[in-house]
Amino acid sequence: MIIAGVDEAGRGPLAGPVMTAAVILTPPQFRVLLSEGLNDSKKIPEKGRERIFGRIMALGVCWSAQAASHVRIDRTNILRATLWAMRLSVMSLGTRPDIVVVDGNILIPGIVCGRQIAVPRADSKVPAVMAASIVAKVLRDRVMMSLHRLYPNYGFASHKGYPTKAHREALDMLGPSPVHRLSFGGYNKNNIS
Repeated sequence: MIIAGVDEAGRGPLAGPVMTAAVILTPPQFRVLLSEGLNDSKKIPEKGRERIFGRIMALGVCWSAQAASHVRIDRTNILRATLWAMRLSVMSLGTRPDIVVVDGNILIPGIVCGRQIAVPRADSKVPAVMAASIVAKVLRDRVMMSLHRLYPNYGFASHKGYPTKAHREALDMLGPSPVHRLSFGGYNKNNIS
C-alpha cells in the first residue's frame, strides 16, 4: 500500500508563498529518517531540518512540492491557495498513492486516489506527513531567504514573513513590499503608491 503524506508551511505569514509538499516513504527510508530525528518540522531546529532534508534527498525519497504565491493567496484566499498547491503536489508525485494523508481537518478537492484521510496533527504522527512538513518548511525558508536578499529592510531572513513585532514595525515604516500578502495586512491596494 502506497501512502502519501501532505503538509504545508507558511499559512500564517504576512509575506511570501505558502509551500506544500507530498511525500511517499518506503519502510527502509522511514527507519533511516527516524534515526536521523524525523518529526514535525516545528519541533526541529533549522539546522536539523536542513540535515534531514539532505537525507531525504540522498535516500531518493519520492516527493513533490508546490508553492502558491502571495498573488494567488490574495486572489483566492489562503485556504483555497493551500488546497490548490496540495493537489498539485500530490498529482506531481509520479506515483499514484493508494492513500493520501493530509495534515489538518480538510480533504484536498480533486485528488484521484484510492482514499484520502485528514488527520489533525498528522505532522507529528504519520511518517510521510512528517517528511512532507520538513520538505515544505525547508523549501519555504529558502524562498524567504531569497526574498530577504531582494527586500532586506523587512527582515525576512529572521522571521520568514511571520507577523513578529519587528516585521510589523517594518511594515508600519515602509509599507508592504511587492511580496506581501495584501489581504493579510489589511492594506488597501488602492492606497499603495
